[in-house]
Amino acid sequence: MAYALVALVIVGAWLFCLFDVITTEEGEVRRLPKFAWFVVTLFGFLPGALLWLAFGRPRVRARVLTPSLGGGYGPKGPDDDPEFLRDLDRRLRGDD
Repeated sequence: MAYALVALVIVGAWLFCLFDVITTEEGEVRRLPKFAWFVVTLFGFLPGALLWLAFGRPRVRARVLTPSLGGGYGPKGPDDDPEFLRDLDRRLRGDD
């Protein structure tokens, strides 16, 4: 039973890496072209999957999850928002 569980975990990790290679954008892949990583992961099984995780997968960048009015991700805080600063300056001058 334990061998079956270990086998399922290994196959699951391999499938995760294989689908991760497929869904990663071409420009974000590191060190090798995307197709090469697909072949390495497909035929390398567990070592190929570990190589993908260590050397091919894009680095995770911290994103600020503050939606802006124009779509996408906006400024980190109100003091970084030029529109907010213009509005604040207008209010301080009494141009309301």
